[in-house]
Amino acid sequence: MAIKGNYIVRNMTADEVDNVAIEWAAREGWNPGLHDAPVFYATDPEGFFIGLLEGEPVACISAVAYNNEFGFIGLYIVKPGYRKEGFSIRLYNAVMEYMNGRNRGLDGVVTQQENYAKLGYKIAHNNIRCVGKTFKAGETFHDVVSIADIDFDNLVAFDASFFPVRRPQFLEKWLVQPGIRAFAKLTGGNIAGYGVIRECRQGYKIGPLFAKTPEIARELLVTLVGSVKAGELFYLDIPEVNKAAKMLTEEFRMRKVFETARMYSGPFPDINLDNVFGITTFELG
Repeated sequence: MAIKGNYIVRNMTADEVDNVAIEWAAREGWNPGLHDAPVFYATDPEGFFIGLLEGEPVACISAVAYNNEFGFIGLYIVKPGYRKEGFSIRLYNAVMEYMNGRNRGLDGVVTQQENYAKLGYKIAHNNIRCVGKTFKAGETFHDVVSIADIDFDNLVAFDASFFPVRRPQFLEKWLVQPGIRAFAKLTGGNIAGYGVIRECRQGYKIGPLFAKTPEIARELLVTLVGSVKAGELFYLDIPEVNKAAKMLTEEFRMRKVFETARMYSGPFPDINLDNVFGITTFELG
């Protein structure tokens, strides 16, 4: 489709990630975190693209390259009123050039999964977003400690067991953003799980929540929600195939509000989803 007018695609600035991509995501109902923009941008400043028509933002996308083999696509939004006019095609072509043959992951909403399949993406598993109310359980757990007490290199190595690649540049910003609460579970002095909760436009989101057992996942979830104000909404994105994660949401009377599919352009990463009780984000994986 021919585009009428002067349309260019270029890298976003940090301000545009915040005031365009994240703001549009909020308007789409994706409920981003209050401090997502600077963390996302710092992970890969070259991985954010904007489409401008006569200087006006009409489309955006992120394509964060974690290393030379793997990247993640998110924040793929065309402004209402400009959809189905070809703006997204040129934007996506810029992403493909930047990704340069990397295996690409994304979380596709139901209405777009067929379109992503046409682009060569295959569904690895479905994700479910659940919402509940924060509470003060009055429980404390042995060897659940602040993430500040954990050696960062050890945490990066543990995290990489549940994500396609190591992501130190992301984690070093994610774990120190304003207002963050993050805890780890130790067994025998070794990390056996960790979780993060952050404030969002509405309530809080937990992510990631990685644990070697359902019991550890429960201890971390209770600790996380107990660290914020009671009676607020909190969200948890779980892989549908993790039955123990689903049971955890049922225990705390969470309900399904949204779903996506994790899709990859290449081989599926070798991750045991039984240990993934909370996906980090739908935007960066």
